[in-house]
Amino acid sequence: MDNMVIMCAAGLGLSSLLGSAAGLLFRSIPHKWNDIFLGFCAGMMLAASLVCLILPGFEAVEGIDVWQVVAGVILGVILVGFLDFVTPHLHNFSGIDPEAHRQSSVNKVLLFVMAIAIHKFPEGMATGIALDDTNPGSSLAITLAIALQNIPEGMVIVTPLMVIGVKFTRVVMIALSVALLEIVGLLAGCFLGNISELLLPAMLGMAGGAMLYVISDEMIPETHTHGFQKESTYALVAGVMMMLLIEKFI
Repeated sequence: MDNMVIMCAAGLGLSSLLGSAAGLLFRSIPHKWNDIFLGFCAGMMLAASLVCLILPGFEAVEGIDVWQVVAGVILGVILVGFLDFVTPHLHNFSGIDPEAHRQSSVNKVLLFVMAIAIHKFPEGMATGIALDDTNPGSSLAITLAIALQNIPEGMVIVTPLMVIGVKFTRVVMIALSVALLEIVGLLAGCFLGNISELLLPAMLGMAGGAMLYVISDEMIPETHTHGFQKESTYALVAGVMMMLLIEKFI
């Protein structure tokens, strides 16, 4: 278990830092490739939330006890919905549109970065809760899906900060803090998942619900606003199939 935790934590943290490093080198990426990649990641996360989290939660209970998983899904949706309510939706300041940068304030850019960072914690928890010795394939599959998503997210965290003139060293520290937040979420999820087997089905449902909310409310709409919705849809289907194959053969 310890080796699995270390490997998954390293995968999430390093992928976030990889995206941040790319963002420090490139101030913008074409909308088309950004949408295709995010669509692929959304598909992988969609399959992972169902096959690796919610369904195992159902399998862990019997009869009427399935309400625990259902309640967990609802709680996960409410949790991330609340985070979205208290943090701004500032997709225009993600670092892709230079026109948006000229119109944005420093405070708005920092709020956008905070919104991305807050979502890292439940993503890390989704992996940590799923970590168990009986099904390492699910843990690896979820880690891979979130790690791939971390790359473009890492880019859109550092790029707007560089554009508004934040010092390089501070940008690096922010990128490191965001990556660390996801690792802390993983450790918290791993800890909570091992408190009691009675809590595990509900927490699997909560992690799955949180991921479903992020996919529907954040990722898919973002890939359908630049005229490349067909390409991103094809990529989403490819991502779903890729995750199902990973889950089957790992």
